[in-house]
Amino acid sequence: MEEKIEESNRASARRSRTGKLKQREDLINEKIALQNENSQLVQRIGTASQRYNEMEAANDVLRAQAMELTERLRSLNSVLQLAEDVSGTTVDIPKIPVSFMEPWQLPCPVQPIMASAEMLQY
Repeated sequence: MEEKIEESNRASARRSRTGKLKQREDLINEKIALQNENSQLVQRIGTASQRYNEMEAANDVLRAQAMELTERLRSLNSVLQLAEDVSGTTVDIPKIPVSFMEPWQLPCPVQPIMASAEMLQY
């Protein structure tokens, strides 16, 4: 009878060890999968940040160009106004839209990329 109990205990211990090894393997595989996913997310964040910086630089150039063109338009309007005053004839001088006068206030809100610490952990 004791032999059966010992054999049963050994089989139970073997099943327990096998289950623990399987659980350990599963956890290692899950860790690897999460590390891979984290690496992909970090890469995507880096790519998105780079694109954001490129777009921000392009926007800065466009804002500068808009300001320069607005100043040129303002100057041309001054010339037209002077010509109108000197000649006495009415000249159609277009109004400069407010958005041209203050290009930094265009209806394009800056929305920064938000990242949390949890996104960068594995």
